[in-house]
Amino acid sequence: MHVIIVGGGIGGLTAALMLHRRGIRATVFEQAGTIREVGVGINTLPHAIAELEELGLLPALDAVGIRTRELHYMNRYGQTVWQEPRGVFAGFKVPQFSIHRGRLQKLIHDAVVERLGPDSVRTGRRLLGLIEDEGGVTAHFADSHYGAAGESVRADALVGADGIHSAVRARYFPNQGPPRWQGVRMWRGAIDWPKFLDGESMIIAGGMQAKLVLYPIGRGDRPDTRLTNWVVNVRLGDPEKPPPKETWSGQGRLEDVLPFARRFTVPGVDIEGLVKATPQFWEYPMCDRDPLPRWTHGRVTLLGDAAHPMYPVGSNGASQAILDARCLADSLANADHPRHALALYEAERLPKTAEICAMNRQGGPERVIDAVEALAPSGFDDVERVLSYARREAIVKSYAGKAGFALTQVNRRAG
Repeated sequence: MHVIIVGGGIGGLTAALMLHRRGIRATVFEQAGTIREVGVGINTLPHAIAELEELGLLPALDAVGIRTRELHYMNRYGQTVWQEPRGVFAGFKVPQFSIHRGRLQKLIHDAVVERLGPDSVRTGRRLLGLIEDEGGVTAHFADSHYGAAGESVRADALVGADGIHSAVRARYFPNQGPPRWQGVRMWRGAIDWPKFLDGESMIIAGGMQAKLVLYPIGRGDRPDTRLTNWVVNVRLGDPEKPPPKETWSGQGRLEDVLPFARRFTVPGVDIEGLVKATPQFWEYPMCDRDPLPRWTHGRVTLLGDAAHPMYPVGSNGASQAILDARCLADSLANADHPRHALALYEAERLPKTAEICAMNRQGGPERVIDAVEALAPSGFDDVERVLSYARREAIVKSYAGKAGFALTQVNRRAG
């Protein structure tokens, strides 16, 4: 069996490794000219790390990422709303990692090239179209980098893992319209900065209209520094209107983000200094798409952000793409026919990811901050008098259970 994967991001590359492990040949076609370490930080949760550990990638992850120790939810004044250990520090058999997205993508890419061969990832290939027949699927690619002749490739199945603006998705849903937007603009950056807390923990602070996210994603230039990821999210736009296209992955401006960054106080962190010191950062709208009625069309299916782009709350986007890859590979390895396999994969993954998309639109586990701010917008003396521990725990823990990374769920899967 041979599978074409359109898109060389985290989901597509992980799918290639998963398929290879099960004896299925995979070829990745990526539109960009090279696989580069772009982006900023992400968190990868234990249920996804368990899958990467099975692929033998844990040493590589430890070399470039941070094993997340604790998560602190705070209001915008730096008062703790909720605090909990994460990953192995919470009793999981595998870690949670805070890591640079580009470094995670690069280490998976390197594993694909090493195990599947240098021709397994073909860059500069833009999908022009595809034709399915009874015996397989043929994909036609243009050379998107040099303007040279493209190629046509025949396979048993095709997986669209080409992101929120997926060409594969658009083929089957041409009238889907622009991504959905709740009016939130994001500024994201990363810089070497003095470590805060224990140098291994993350902070999410703010409330319903604005949030600040801070966490280390790699070792710093000195023992007392870390490569530190920061995010400022602010609800500024009209959610009834489409997201502003001109800001997609555009370079951010200090004069735009600094007034909002100054709203936050975090003990031990100079937020204004952190943002000012970052030489380059990015601005874009926080978007998702409505869940699809189906992903699979015969021998063609979707994976990751192409299937279920979701708001970046709960640290779940890349993690869910990795879980997609595992399920897809298992289905193709065990089913009698590729069509049957892709249908089984969709039946397993589509309902789960649709539920997570809906929860993320409501704030996911970060709703605990919103709930406290609604009751105590000017801060508090005792959070227990604002919202009880039991109610705060219910908000955070219910998300973990539904998203598949509760302690018992992951440890059972990890053996």
